Amino acid sequence: MATPAAKIEKMLADAKAKQDGGEAGNAAESLDVLTGPQKAAVLLLALGSEWGQPVWNELSDDEVVSVSVAMSELGNVTNTMTQALLTDFVSKMSLAGALLGTTSSTEKLLSEYLPPDRLQVIMEEIRGPAGRNMWEKLSNVQPAVLANYLKNEYPQTVAVVLSKIASEHAAGVLSLLPDEFSMEVVQRMLKMGSVQRDVLEKIEHTLRSEFISNLSQTRQRDAHELMAEIFNNFDRQTEGRFLSSLEESDWEAAERIKTLMFTFEDLTKLDKAAIQLLLRNVEQDVLLLAMKGANEQVRDLFLSNMSERAGKMLRDDLEVMGPVRLKDVDDAQTKMITTAKDLAAKGDIIITKSGGDDELVY
Repeated sequence: MATPAAKIEKMLADAKAKQDGGEAGNAAESLDVLTGPQKAAVLLLALGSEWGQPVWNELSDDEVVSVSVAMSELGNVTNTMTQALLTDFVSKMSLAGALLGTTSSTEKLLSEYLPPDRLQVIMEEIRGPAGRNMWEKLSNVQPAVLANYLKNEYPQTVAVVLSKIASEHAAGVLSLLPDEFSMEVVQRMLKMGSVQRDVLEKIEHTLRSEFISNLSQTRQRDAHELMAEIFNNFDRQTEGRFLSSLEESDWEAAERIKTLMFTFEDLTKLDKAAIQLLLRNVEQDVLLLAMKGANEQVRDLFLSNMSERAGKMLRDDLEVMGPVRLKDVDDAQTKMITTAKDLAAKGDIIITKSGGDDELVY
């Protein structure tokens, strides 16, 4: 008996043959014979263990079983099928956010099928940051955002909140509060005994209704930004293959994604101070591999921001360095990009793609 993968592969081939012969046909339509779990299985196989792990973590036990069963029955999954599925996925995500929905529309739909108590629990998970309870959710909120909210609360309330979240996160929040206010909070925390359950529940309710629900309104992400982030994690060959396919089916979406992607060449937009800071945070072997595959403009820019001695050593190492695998070069350049983004997230550097209104701060 033919596997699901073999069946869909034949349908894709038939659809392509129709297109080549001038008949009306669309390979993407052939994907409709796959079930949702089968499509998810193919995409998770393509993502692999490292990039697929966050997706697996979000699935319920029943969903994991459903996708796993579909995966075990797929059979051989070719590049053609994977490419067709991802292209179809990206194209649908780019349809003016039609597949994203909103919190209100999701709640309205679920209310038709779920009892009120279960609906409330699920919507709390949707509205708030990741976490099994309120305090875990707060630990996933950026310290600056949480501090900006708490500075308007009573010191005793803030003391309770900071005593319930992770200590390292509490330290970050406390350091961002006004000096006099933060010392008042510290005093309250030092004198605080056990907190009555009804007080704790009242604080949780206030945080959930006033803070977490409002925070969720700023968490929506553009589909193209999400896909640009995914494409940034592809190796160069995979990235080129998917972009080429997407350009054929949805040229505007492909161009939007390319505009949002941050590439190794974009590091040339960093100022001298940022480049020098980046160099200090990149391991020498990673820098050597990254420069091996860099064009002359990028290589000269980094060499010009190194000391004369360090620059000469790098040039000498590059000259005697033999052939290296493209994958190793891609991995090294990706590590440099990731380091630059980490530095930008800390506020140490500013990343730009073309300056002015197009400035990107990660």
